[in-house]
Amino acid sequence: MSATPAAVIVAIDGPSGTGKSSTSKAVAAQLGLRYLDTGAQYRAITWWMLNNGVDVSDPERIAAQADRPVIVSGTDPQAPAISVDGTDAAGPIRTQEVTSAVSAVSAVPQVRARITELQRSIAAEARGGIVVEGRDIGTTVLPDADLKVFLTASPEARAARRSGELKGKDATGLAATQQALTERDKADSSRKTSPLKKADDAVEVDTTELTLEQVVECVVTLVEKASAEKAGRMEKAAR
Repeated sequence: MSATPAAVIVAIDGPSGTGKSSTSKAVAAQLGLRYLDTGAQYRAITWWMLNNGVDVSDPERIAAQADRPVIVSGTDPQAPAISVDGTDAAGPIRTQEVTSAVSAVSAVPQVRARITELQRSIAAEARGGIVVEGRDIGTTVLPDADLKVFLTASPEARAARRSGELKGKDATGLAATQQALTERDKADSSRKTSPLKKADDAVEVDTTELTLEQVVECVVTLVEKASAEKAGRMEKAAR
């Protein structure tokens, strides 16, 4: 008799433009798991800083205000939501102004500590399992996650996808988008606190030549395997 699949915590990391958000939401929805976009939380605190006149080039000022905003993240993969001080921030946090400032704000240790604590509490409360996406989930936030996936893609593919996501006044040329991604990668990978990097035990998936459906299928298979293996361990321990 096979064990009933166990609830799992899935960490999906990687740089922008690899299909991380689309994949994470689709996997969570397909498997009935909760979903958390940790990048949205860093964007939310950055948006709050900008709205409240905090100089985002001054780490000390950012650190002094890090505990002030009240950030609430919804975990429904079908309708992800985020609010700041009771205000819906899902749209405002996606502006180019926020995008340009988020790496600097995210690099401040007090910000990372505050948001990491929030992320861990959300994951712990997701009794049925959760997919958590970000840049340091498998390495720092949830190092004991049941499955860690690191998505990659070529710079050209990432820039093309990112350009396609940007609309209206925030749309930029492909070359400019690729340059912006390169700069973001450098900032996120070189920061002292929780840099963007692949966890040693993460499964790397290169999405360059894959459709979203193929990536989702791949990750779903990995999650189902991890869930079955966890269930088996739990069953064995209970004997």
